[in-house]
Order: sequence, then structure tokens, then C-alpha cells
Amino acid sequence: MADAAPAQVANGFGGAHHRHTEGPLVITRDGDILIVGLDRQAKRNAINDSTIEALDACFSSIPDDVRAVVIHGIGPNFSAGLDLSEISERDVTDGVFHSRAWHRCFEKIEFGRVPVVAVLKGAVIGGGLELACAAHIRVAEPSAFYALPEGQRGIFVGGGGSVRLPKLIGVARMADMMLTGRSYSAAEGVSLGFSQYLVGEDEGFAHALDLARRICGNAPLTNFAVIQALPRIADSDPRVGYLMESLVSAVAQGDREAKTRVRAFLEKRAAKVTRPD
Repeated sequence: MADAAPAQVANGFGGAHHRHTEGPLVITRDGDILIVGLDRQAKRNAINDSTIEALDACFSSIPDDVRAVVIHGIGPNFSAGLDLSEISERDVTDGVFHSRAWHRCFEKIEFGRVPVVAVLKGAVIGGGLELACAAHIRVAEPSAFYALPEGQRGIFVGGGGSVRLPKLIGVARMADMMLTGRSYSAAEGVSLGFSQYLVGEDEGFAHALDLARRICGNAPLTNFAVIQALPRIADSDPRVGYLMESLVSAVAQGDREAKTRVRAFLEKRAAKVTRPD
């Protein structure tokens, strides 16, 4: 995925991993997990064209042995959003194609081959929030805060936020954020749908990695069905959704690994589901 030969380095999160640098990204591995770090700390990991190009390349060529991805921001912030310095002179035509490049990139994250877990801390603003919405699971630290300052900047979301975010928090809440500049804290965000998990300070990456390891333990075909079929079923006409569910269910249960796992459960060689702590 990178031109440079990998070198063993400490990743800063308790282990040594192969490190690849692709412009504004630092890409490492932890077993079956690909770790993608946004690395423009001087700009609070604001997303520029190079970031989009690097993310697009990364998620277009995920190695076959990767079973989950963790995406995070290096430094104190996830991402402060679109790098406004790159759009100041764009005309309308350029703006359309720029937005469509974000759409293509984030679609490869949302509808890629493997599930993606995002670690949210500090600024999760504008385009950074749009990127987070493309992930399947979001883990927030207490420092995370969410905002959509597009109204104050005279612009509009362009990275798919108007499609993805209302499904998480509702149209009215998103409109309020864009019209008034309202922001939400990490504590508010977990109950409103910005994230599924809220953990302690500096615990986000470790928790995301643990979730990714659990994901890696699932049958790959089930993971694929969850990220590919589930959102499309939810968006479809119920009659179409029921049929699609039946087809996906039949394909999944007919897979050899599914039969092995069901047999292990029936023979009491697999753990039962228990009450949460």
C-alpha cells in the first residue's frame, strides 16, 4: 500500500507494528486489523485533497488478510473537517467534482470489504464528522465534540453528511447544528447517536482495537452481509427488504464456516450469550 519498505516502529498504542506513510496517513497493522491514522496534526487533521486521495487508495486496496479497520486521528483531534484553504478559489463545477470525490472515497469505507471502527476525540467537525459517519462503529473519548459550522462558513456539507448523519441523529437535529452552530459533547453524543460507545480519556484506541478483534472473530461472510446488506435493507421498501433478508440469510447459513460454527454451538463447544455486566 505504500512505496516505502515497512519498518518496525512503536505505534504509540502499546505495541510494535509495520508502519507505512501515505502522505497525510500513517497506516499500521495489528494482526488482522488495519490501522489508519489521519496525520495532519498542525491543522487538527483537517481533510484536504491529499487526505481524500490517500484514503481512497487505502480503502481501494485493503489486503486480503485484513478483517477489520480502525481509523483514528493522530494527536488530540479526530478531524476538524474540510481544509477550507483548498476551496476558496473553486468555482461551482470544481465544487461538484470535489464533493463527488469525497462521496466515492467515503462509500468505499461504508461499503467496503470489512467493517470499520472509528476512534473519536477532540474535534469531530464538519467533514471530520462526515468521515466518522461512514464508519460502522464509533468509539468516543470524553474530549470529543461534534459540530457542523457550514452555516457560519457559507457552505454546505459535501461528504455525504446530509445522507448519513440524519440516519444517526435525525434531520431536525442536523438542521439545528448547521443553522445555529450548536455543538454536542461526547457524553451527549452517545445517547443521540453520534457514537455507540463512550470510554475514558485515552481509552478510545484500545477499546476500538478490542472491538475490531471481536469483529475479526466473526464469520467473514456475516460481517460482509452486515455492512453491505443491512443498510440497504433498512433503506428499501419493506417488501423488497424482506426478500433481500431471506436471500442473504440463506446465503450466510449455507456457508461452510457457518455450518461449522453452528455445529460447535450445538455440541456445546461455543460460548453462550450472557447478560451484560
